[in-house]
Amino acid sequence: MTWLPVRLARAALTMWLVVTFVFIVLRLTGDPAAILLPDDIDAATLAFYREKWGLADPLWQQYLKYWAGLFHGDFGISFRNDMDAFGLVWERVPKTALLGGTALGIALFIGIPAGILAAVWKDSWIDRTIMTSAVFGFSMPNFFLGILLILAFSLRLRWLPSSGSGTWAHLVLPAITLGTGFAAQIARYSRSSMIEVLSRAYMRTASSKGAGPARRVALHAIPNAAVPLVTVLGIQVGQLLGWAVVTETVFAWPGIGRLLTHSVALRDLAVVQCIMILLALTMVTSNMIVDILYGWLDPRVRVGAGTAQK
Repeated sequence: MTWLPVRLARAALTMWLVVTFVFIVLRLTGDPAAILLPDDIDAATLAFYREKWGLADPLWQQYLKYWAGLFHGDFGISFRNDMDAFGLVWERVPKTALLGGTALGIALFIGIPAGILAAVWKDSWIDRTIMTSAVFGFSMPNFFLGILLILAFSLRLRWLPSSGSGTWAHLVLPAITLGTGFAAQIARYSRSSMIEVLSRAYMRTASSKGAGPARRVALHAIPNAAVPLVTVLGIQVGQLLGWAVVTETVFAWPGIGRLLTHSVALRDLAVVQCIMILLALTMVTSNMIVDILYGWLDPRVRVGAGTAQK
C-alpha cells in the first residue's frame, strides 16, 4: 500500500479545510452571545459572557486556541448547556448509528435484489418498473416522504408513532424514510454493474460450459459486480449522517442530526463544530476504507496505484 501515505495526507488536508471553513463561517455570521442572551441584557454582562466564552479575542487567537484544544481532545464547551461539547454529541451517536444502520440494511435488502433483477431482465417491464421506482425514490426529498408516511401510518391508520424513539416502532418510519433514497441509488448502480459484467466474455464461457442462468448470476456475475458497488456503499455510509439531519428533524429522533439543527439555530458554536468534524471524519474514513477494500477486491487497482507512484 505505497499509496496509503498519500491518502492519509489528503485526508488530513481535508479535515484541516473543513475545520477552518466551519470555524470562520460560524463566526462571521453574527455574535452568538447576542443570540443566546436576552435582548435587554446590560453591556457589562454581555462583555462578561463574551470573555468567558472566548469571543472577545481576535479571530486568529480564537482559531489557534481552538486547534490547541483539539490536539488535547478538547472540543470546547456548549454555550447553551455549559457542558463538554463532545460529550453532548457523543451521547447522541448511538441513536443516529441505530437509525443509519437500520436504513442501510433496508437499502441493501431492497436495492441489491432490485438491481440484479433489473439487469437480468434488461429492457423488460420488470426492468422499467424497477428503474422508474428507483428514480422516483431517489428524486423524492426525505422531508416530503417522511411527512407522507406520518400522514398515512401515524395520523390516518394509527399503526406507528410519528415521533420519538422509545420503542422499535418509533424506528420504522424514519428508517424507511432514510433508507428509500439509498435503496434507489444501490438499485441503479447494481443494475449498471450487473449489465456490464453480464456482457463480459467469461460469462459466455461459463454458459458454454453448461452453467445455468442462476449459477452464472450467483457465482460469476454478482461477485464481480460487487467491486464497483463497494464504492457506492462507502460514499453512502459517509452520507448517512448528513442525510439523517432532515429525517431526525421530521421525526423528532434524538440523534446528532436533530442536535445539529438546534445548535445552528442557537449559534452553539462548539457543538456545531464538533458535529461537523464528526461528519467530515466519517466521510473521510469511509472513503479510506473504500480505497483499501477496492484494492483488495480488484488487484488491478493495487497494480495501477503502484505504477502511478513509480
